[in-house]
Amino acid sequence: MAESLGVAVIGAGMAGKAHAAAYRAASTLYSPVLPQIRLVSIGDVNAEFGSLAARRFGYERNDTSWQAIAEADDIDVVSVVIANSLHREVVEGLLSAGKHVLCEKPLSDSLEDARSMAEAARNASSIARIGFTFRRTPGIAYIRELIQNGTLGNVLHFSGRYWTDYGFSPEAPMSWRYKGGPGSGALADVGSHLTYVSEFLCGDITSISGGRLTTAIDKRPLPLSAVMGHDHVAVSDTFEVVENDDYAAFNAEFVNGAGSFEVSRVAAGHANSLQFEVFCEKGAAKFDQRRPSEIQLFLNDGSGNENGYRQVILGPGHPYISGGLAMDAPEVGFGQNDAFGYQARAFLEEVSGLSESTSLPRCATFDDGVRNMELLSAVTESALDNGKKITL
Repeated sequence: MAESLGVAVIGAGMAGKAHAAAYRAASTLYSPVLPQIRLVSIGDVNAEFGSLAARRFGYERNDTSWQAIAEADDIDVVSVVIANSLHREVVEGLLSAGKHVLCEKPLSDSLEDARSMAEAARNASSIARIGFTFRRTPGIAYIRELIQNGTLGNVLHFSGRYWTDYGFSPEAPMSWRYKGGPGSGALADVGSHLTYVSEFLCGDITSISGGRLTTAIDKRPLPLSAVMGHDHVAVSDTFEVVENDDYAAFNAEFVNGAGSFEVSRVAAGHANSLQFEVFCEKGAAKFDQRRPSEIQLFLNDGSGNENGYRQVILGPGHPYISGGLAMDAPEVGFGQNDAFGYQARAFLEEVSGLSESTSLPRCATFDDGVRNMELLSAVTESALDNGKKITL
């Protein structure tokens, strides 16, 4: 095990700050003890954003190019949290420089680039992983356990939606999120999470059908200053065309069971609303990201008279919580930021050389990232061909 690991985050936006905070917290979570984690650099082409984030989260400096981070001898581990279209160049450059890389989802903005990145990862001397953070959510991980240990039994039907509203206002400024081809909008942004969660719980998707992509707001005003994350800033009276989808929906067949999916970035009143219900042979479970400290669970007791969902408050007996919170007592509460900490901890454990048997579950591979993009590509293909069924 190395005596220390130097960490950098490329991207000082909303998710970049979540990664920066997660690395800061990772050493305080679980056992065994990690090597010393040195918080070295926040990278962002906007020097002001990078400097503010570095000071806020206790990083030694900020850099304005990924090349500076790739060349730095004091950096070992890098999170890449920037526009999807930039992932390939940056990730492949970092891997060539021997850095361990944790890339935000989706892996890239095209299947061709994603497959190239996966090939680079297979040939790299360092470790490359993708951040599907919701696999670290205690409630989702617990529902997976209930399915896999037979408590719920085989999956019959999955119904999920991921509604957000960061784009519901026509005055929301133009940014990279509104650029790219069909399927690169809401489908790639939040549909990647929902699709991954469905396979995490239900197993492999075998076909996609009924794909639909809709752009509800077809132009956006140009911002008058730099935009961070989903922020709204002052805008000009010049507009640009929105190139991708505000809303997407599709159906899927799994090896066992079927599913329906809906995602949106224009669902007013739903800031970050991942919800799903999974129906199984022996019962069912519900999850709502707005209430992350609980799940709803229905187990068939056979009588039928009192059957129904009950609230299960998550605590130390459920995944990630024992040792994963400073106060890991029942009903303390937790949220999505904690899942980023668990993700960072899992990645650092693997990079540190800790055995898989004594570590958190490993992060998803770039091959998993390619698989996820193949599913999203199938949704797009279906949508562009009047809902045609696409076999995977």
